[in-house]
Amino acid sequence: MAGFVGEAVLSGFIQKLVDMVASPELWKYAREEQVDSELNEWKKILMKIYAVLHDAEEKQMTNPLVKMWLDDLRDLAYDVEDILDEFATQALRRNLIVAQPQPPTGTVRSIFSSLSTSLTLSAAWSNLSMGSKIEEITARLQDISAQKKHLDLRDVSAGWSGRKRLRKLPSTSLVLESRIYGRETEKAAILAMLLKDDPSDDEVCVIPIVGMGGIGKTTLAQLAFNDDKVKDHFDLRAWVCVSDDFDVLRVTKTILQSLSPHTRYANNLNLLQIELREKLYRKKFLLILDDVWNENFDEWDILCMPMRAGASGSKLIVTTRNKGVVSVTGTCSAYPLQELSYDDCLSLFTRQALGARDFDAYPHLKEVGEEIVRRCKGLPLAAKALGGMLRNQLNRRAWEDILTSKIWDFPEEKSRILPALKLSYHHLPSHLKRCFAYCSIFPKDYEFDKDELILLWMAEGFLQQTKGENQPEKLG
Repeated sequence: MAGFVGEAVLSGFIQKLVDMVASPELWKYAREEQVDSELNEWKKILMKIYAVLHDAEEKQMTNPLVKMWLDDLRDLAYDVEDILDEFATQALRRNLIVAQPQPPTGTVRSIFSSLSTSLTLSAAWSNLSMGSKIEEITARLQDISAQKKHLDLRDVSAGWSGRKRLRKLPSTSLVLESRIYGRETEKAAILAMLLKDDPSDDEVCVIPIVGMGGIGKTTLAQLAFNDDKVKDHFDLRAWVCVSDDFDVLRVTKTILQSLSPHTRYANNLNLLQIELREKLYRKKFLLILDDVWNENFDEWDILCMPMRAGASGSKLIVTTRNKGVVSVTGTCSAYPLQELSYDDCLSLFTRQALGARDFDAYPHLKEVGEEIVRRCKGLPLAAKALGGMLRNQLNRRAWEDILTSKIWDFPEEKSRILPALKLSYHHLPSHLKRCFAYCSIFPKDYEFDKDELILLWMAEGFLQQTKGENQPEKLG
């Protein structure tokens, strides 16, 4: 977790420095002091460094040299901030002096005022040795920027699709219903939405299933997709795991391959869309798009273009943990998925850990097992992952070790919790990463006061307003 927090704060910090360097007031002062070319160089280097920070955060887990690079960068960033703060202070002081009413020329007061102003600025510049400090910072920035090439840090400023993927297997439509606990009510609600034939306009009914990572959105979609009534109701069904790379060409091609597995398709989007429109023409279809992150309406609209040829009653289910996706994709009411009940979560956990529905045959594990399940807080992914780590472990001490451990401490290869939740973290914009990471300084189970937390964010300078935005409290 420390790596996440450090990267979040550093990413936001570098962004803040870029904003400071680009400040009009600072630039005016820099031009007057003839250091604007140096500041422009700082801005360019900082932007290049910012572009590789996400990749550096990934690689620091396995490469100690990258971790050292991030530590050096953090120290340098603090020094850059000190210089920029001094610039801002001097610029403000100069503006205040200029704004003061000037006494009549030739008076003793006028002479002393002018002399005082000159001495103040001259002394400040001399005492701080600003020129040499700027040269030093420039050299350090150039050096640390050059190091990123040797560390093979990739520029991901073009967006999420350009960065290293978290290791995660794509979902499939297959599900073993006997191993699913709870969700009867939820399944019935989704089936009612799927089997209801509303008079259709040009738009396909898109039903978003939304909820936090690991809560069971994919499982619910699988249950609906494989239901016998659904199979009979729709002429065509297709399942596509979209994940974080929303490539319209790839998704379109995957839909076609799901409908005609033995057909080869070209890599031409126009031909693919024409082919898909013909496949769907006047057919009632069900399409599941699992794990969608895309919030670009234009890309979504292009993807859906061929689907408008389908028959009335065609449905599209989108599973997502991102509420922004709901506003882009949803044409029908979203279905917010809630946590499992304690009893269902307990059954899921004991099935994974013991191959049983309860602790009747293992009374010595019952107390600690029930406490582990309470820690899962109704999250199926956590119950499955922790149960899987305890499979066939009948030693109470091993169970107590899991109970007292932190999810973040589990090796990634032994638990799917970290990659699943890490994906949500990485999709946060940098300014929200800082706000999220800041909360880690509070003790476990600390009850947050909203207004107090917002004031703390404000004090740290995390709430960066743009022109036309609300007050910082509203933004927070």
